[in-house]
Amino acid sequence: MIYGLILITVLVILDQVTKLIVSTNMTLFQSNPVIDGFFQLSYHINDGAAWSMFRGQMWLFYIITVLALGIFSYYFKSVDFKNKKVYSIGISLMIAGTIGNFIDRIRIQGVVDFLDFNIFGYDFPVFNVADICLNVGVVLFIIAVVIFDD
Repeated sequence: MIYGLILITVLVILDQVTKLIVSTNMTLFQSNPVIDGFFQLSYHINDGAAWSMFRGQMWLFYIITVLALGIFSYYFKSVDFKNKKVYSIGISLMIAGTIGNFIDRIRIQGVVDFLDFNIFGYDFPVFNVADICLNVGVVLFIIAVVIFDD
């Protein structure tokens, strides 16, 4: 369980530090190309969920976040980095991502997003490190439950 707590702590710090760097060095809606036509840093604050769904409904996000953290914490009790690596990493990533975005929602009533990709002409929604943790964590958790039967 200690490895999970370390992983969660490191990822939440990484998420918050990257958001701080962007928010202190860029103006809102500013974009800086990194790989022309493919990747740019774009400073946005999203007051909704993915793709800005349910914009401004902070009370809903607070309730969902507390419920999600409760569920994830229940599953976190069974992490075992020796015998259930994929499961343990997945749960830890989901907790880290949830905490990272929850900190923003409490602090600024929205989430700092800055990773902006244009993939084969599709302008993918801007996201952050916590979002990566959540998405990768969900995929790993599903793989662990469906394939490894953890």
